[in-house]
Amino acid sequence: MSSCVLDEQTFASCCQLLLQRSEQLGDGWSWEAVQGSEEGYLRKTALRSVVIDSSPVWDQEGARSESEPHTSCHTRPDQQSGLADSIKGESDDDDKDDDEDDVVCTASKGNSQVLQYEYHILYSCSYSTPVLYFRAFTLDGRSLSLEEAWSCVHPHFRARLHNSPLSTITLQEHPLLGQSFFMLHPCRTEEFMRPVLQAAQDQHRSVNYVLLWLSVVGPVVGLEVPLKYSTQLHPAASPSSAKPD
Repeated sequence: MSSCVLDEQTFASCCQLLLQRSEQLGDGWSWEAVQGSEEGYLRKTALRSVVIDSSPVWDQEGARSESEPHTSCHTRPDQQSGLADSIKGESDDDDKDDDEDDVVCTASKGNSQVLQYEYHILYSCSYSTPVLYFRAFTLDGRSLSLEEAWSCVHPHFRARLHNSPLSTITLQEHPLLGQSFFMLHPCRTEEFMRPVLQAAQDQHRSVNYVLLWLSVVGPVVGLEVPLKYSTQLHPAASPSSAKPD
């Protein structure tokens, strides 16, 4: 079995450890059970302060887009998670040669606006990985469109997503609720998790797959993972040690 494959039992164990730490930190994660089913998901809501930017969109070659200018929302830089940076420092060495410099992003200008985000973490049996679903609303209750959700991704992460079209934000039906949610597609999860998990295995360190994964994908959509999660959190259940029946 690949060390980066996550089985459902290990997913549940990792979620339980994350919930315990969240309760200690007052970070707001909860487990939502689906009525009449043994399935459930992690859930968190958060308010994000974004800057509304009406600058034109730029394409991957650095040329100005021919489409009409639209609103672009950029999270403030001081909101980015330190844990994500520390985790990606181990796994992104091979990405330094990416063509991210080909994407030109505009500076943030405009007024601040508060949006309410709802994040769900589910287990995907198809990909054997966690999947992040989310939706966002203005304070008057209007849900964001897919284009608006894309525009609220920080320019750095947006550049990465454009260069990796399979790691993208799509509008999907929530598999447990039957409602429309945005989803970060999981098909590249194994690829970017493999070097992190392999490094941990080589160093004989236990890891919490869900926490590591969330620290990488969460900041893409404004979901911060405090560094305090990495202290006194002992994830005995790591994918490398899981032995499914």
